[in-house]
Amino acid sequence: MLPRGDQSEADLASAAREGTAIPGFVAYNLETVQGIVAAAEATGRPVLLQAGSSAFKHSGREALMTLALDAARRSSARIGVHLDHSRELDEIAACVEAGYTSVMVDGSHLPFAENVALTRKAVELAHDAGVWVEAELGALAGDEDVSMDAVAAGGTMTNPEQAAEFVTATGVDALAVAVGNVHGFTAEPVRLDLDRLAAIRDVLPVPLVLHGASGLPEEQLRGALSRGVAKVNVNAELRRAYLRAVEDALPGALAGSDVVATWSAGRDAVAAAATRITRQLCPARDSPGH
Repeated sequence: MLPRGDQSEADLASAAREGTAIPGFVAYNLETVQGIVAAAEATGRPVLLQAGSSAFKHSGREALMTLALDAARRSSARIGVHLDHSRELDEIAACVEAGYTSVMVDGSHLPFAENVALTRKAVELAHDAGVWVEAELGALAGDEDVSMDAVAAGGTMTNPEQAAEFVTATGVDALAVAVGNVHGFTAEPVRLDLDRLAAIRDVLPVPLVLHGASGLPEEQLRGALSRGVAKVNVNAELRRAYLRAVEDALPGALAGSDVVATWSAGRDAVAAAATRITRQLCPARDSPGH
């Protein structure tokens, strides 16, 4: 597991300097947790296992939180456990107390001043425990948990000047931005506003975070990494891999009521997808260009 506090935040800063990114993989259950851990161990690169608010609705907070933390602690890989998209200070406090290495406070649905106030409170309680904080400014189209062909026009782009004001006012450690990215898969290829992303990077002292990276064209992803994005969230791509593997395994499993076959297929598919994405975002340092 990534050490709590300064060292885990240093991995993020290092990624920003190198033009790479730490993947933030969303987990919902035992099999997705195991698949993400397997990917971290296979690649030897830092990974964030994101056991967050939306997944808690399915599994229960204590159950998934304990599962994720235990899996990270038992692994030899550099795995941080991250609270994704939380809007509640009580939830953030519970995850910080449990041992999470980082949290995301999501006030993007609020007016600017209210987002600042919520984020500042989250930063205070997390920093007291040596936990780094991600926040979000701007709004992404789409759903975090269900892909329904969203379009970027449904979101609100992050304003560079407002972003600078926000980071100064809150003391946040990383900022998730909206630059045309979308939660989930889209009917048409996503085109990021890379000029806006560069402008945001130029006025901020903290690394940037890109949500909605599933299905993002390679050249768009590379453009984002070269413009300050040091953490990339991936959810829909893992969900799709899991469900397709379960679908393929199901006909054979039904004959013997073999639920383990479906769970194993889903876990292995998540591991394969997360391994591929991790290597794409953060190649080994001895690979070409690193």
